[in-house]
Amino acid sequence: MTDRTIPTAPLGEDGPEVGVQGLGCMGMSFAYGPSDARESRATLERALELGVTLYDTADAYGAGDNERFLAPFFKAHRDEVVIATKFALSIPPDDPTRRVIRNDRPYLRQAVEDSLKRLDVDVIDLYYMHRRDVNVPIEETVGAMAELVREGKVKHLGLSEVTAAELRAAQAVHPIAAVQSEWSLFSRDIEDQVVPACRELGVTLVPYSPLGRGFLTGSFTDADRDLTADDFRRQQPRFTGENAAANAALLDPVRRVARAHDVSPAQIALAWVQQQARVHDLPVVPIPGTRRPGRVEENVAAVAVELTREELSLLEPIADQVAGDRYADMTFTSAGRE
Repeated sequence: MTDRTIPTAPLGEDGPEVGVQGLGCMGMSFAYGPSDARESRATLERALELGVTLYDTADAYGAGDNERFLAPFFKAHRDEVVIATKFALSIPPDDPTRRVIRNDRPYLRQAVEDSLKRLDVDVIDLYYMHRRDVNVPIEETVGAMAELVREGKVKHLGLSEVTAAELRAAQAVHPIAAVQSEWSLFSRDIEDQVVPACRELGVTLVPYSPLGRGFLTGSFTDADRDLTADDFRRQQPRFTGENAAANAALLDPVRRVARAHDVSPAQIALAWVQQQARVHDLPVVPIPGTRRPGRVEENVAAVAVELTREELSLLEPIADQVAGDRYADMTFTSAGRE
């Protein structure tokens, strides 16, 4: 491991130190069209060489396929990696546009056993509630999750897409190490309440989709035209039609800053997220997803990019101008409950 290049950050007040950038593994077997298993395995190995130690998956990603795919890599590097997975969300195979959310204790108990088996591990390092079932008090769900910690099946607890009030209610039951929410130049709603709550409670923020699901990189400009039929980004309003055209025009400042630093737009978008740790005074560990070793190298290099105050100001207005919601159904997120 001679070319580790990134510093570390803590997961919560009592959690492990991890590389300040993690890796989102969903696309290796789910959601973003065809993938190459050999290249994905090489991506995992290269990420670890560069100091990436937090690997993020979920039982919903390919109905468990993503966890199964990652298991050999985790087994080979168990003492070097921090495994994060999630429960609470399922996607019916016959209707990939539908989401079923469950937070009840019987479902949780079965879900963790299934994940442990698929991952082929004795304990999960960071176990997230993937989405909030409003019909179950969050205190009940976190209480059931805390049982898993006491039983040695889980080390640390996380929550995804929760409000500040839900985070505080959860923290009163058991320490929460991390909150995972979408945070990028295109999505900044969590800055009003969730980010301050994380800072107050000593919770690490783990931004998912820090590259706007690839849109901020310029890798596609219209999901319907540029992506395969099985790519779920075609279901997201901001990436199709008039919204996509309007949003593509917002990337000009990103490209301008990228040229000034002689880096890619993706690296500027990631550098902006990484820099929010200093802006908001809390640990921030984004988990950009990729399936290519070269992209991991590019992403990790963004950690060293320092944006000036003037550049941050230039990028500041982008989020307020974005056309379209993150999802067709925003009840799937915390935005409607905050």
